[in-house]
Amino acid sequence: MSHNLEKIKAPVQQELIQFEKHFKESMKSSAPLLDKITYYIVQKKGKQIRPILVFLTAKLCGEIRDSTYVAASLIELLHTATLVHDDVVDDAYERRGFFSVNALWKNKIAVLVGDYLLSQGMNIALETKNYRHLHTVSKAIKQMAEGELIQIEKARKLDIKEEVYYDIITKKTASLIAAACAAGASSTNSDPEILDKFWKLGEKMGIAFQIKDDLFDYGEDNIGKPRGIDIKEKKMTLPLIYALQHADYATKKKVIHTIKNESHDETKVREIIDFVKKSGGMEYASDAMVSYQNEAIEILREFEPSPTRDALESLVYFVTQRSL
Repeated sequence: MSHNLEKIKAPVQQELIQFEKHFKESMKSSAPLLDKITYYIVQKKGKQIRPILVFLTAKLCGEIRDSTYVAASLIELLHTATLVHDDVVDDAYERRGFFSVNALWKNKIAVLVGDYLLSQGMNIALETKNYRHLHTVSKAIKQMAEGELIQIEKARKLDIKEEVYYDIITKKTASLIAAACAAGASSTNSDPEILDKFWKLGEKMGIAFQIKDDLFDYGEDNIGKPRGIDIKEKKMTLPLIYALQHADYATKKKVIHTIKNESHDETKVREIIDFVKKSGGMEYASDAMVSYQNEAIEILREFEPSPTRDALESLVYFVTQRSL
């Protein structure tokens, strides 16, 4: 089965084209500066995995309708808002190879733009009386903020257990993908069990997606060097957590000291990457990723075979086989 994004989009290609117009409308504002910034954001959009998820899950559960377009706009507005806010929090001046909003304008403006996008999403849901979407998206916003704050608080200790790691990534990364799946499904099916099932599907996908991200940090890139960005940013990832859990006391202490105090030194970062690789941390994380991926596929297999189900299965594989 091919996991090419164009093939994955095929069952909902027309709806996605229609959604583009819908989304551009939802970004419009009467403030000229805001209009200029949102226009810039729309031009720089990524792979659109979340809208694709919304439309595919909607189609799997029923007939795509107006409520599906609202769900996709809501998820995309929330996603864009969190990216804009994240760039401010992380002091990032680039996003997908382009300048971030805070780099071109200012932090204050970026925060206000993020707030505008969030409230615009809420307004669309209220105006169209899509209260269930509002509930789904609010849950995701709450979890994302909690996940980020737990990470900031716990990551300083640099010795977190696996369950804390999973708590952080489930809230911070997986909740938005879960909201996309749940909102898509509930836009065409009112069964509360369906909504729960698709939230779980998105969570499993999101966790697998994040573990893949962790593994990128240790993979060889084009110039033959591992990236080590997470280590430099003192982020605890699954391969590193596993390696530390299976190290003797002295090694563990030394590695934590290095990450805390010398993570700016390329040679030291290289040593930590080698330590993680030798400990079997990569294989362990990769097995965990495949296990979550399989759990997501199992949920999908409860549905009748169809091109839409095939596309969703391919998307589950796509997020764990992508090259960045």
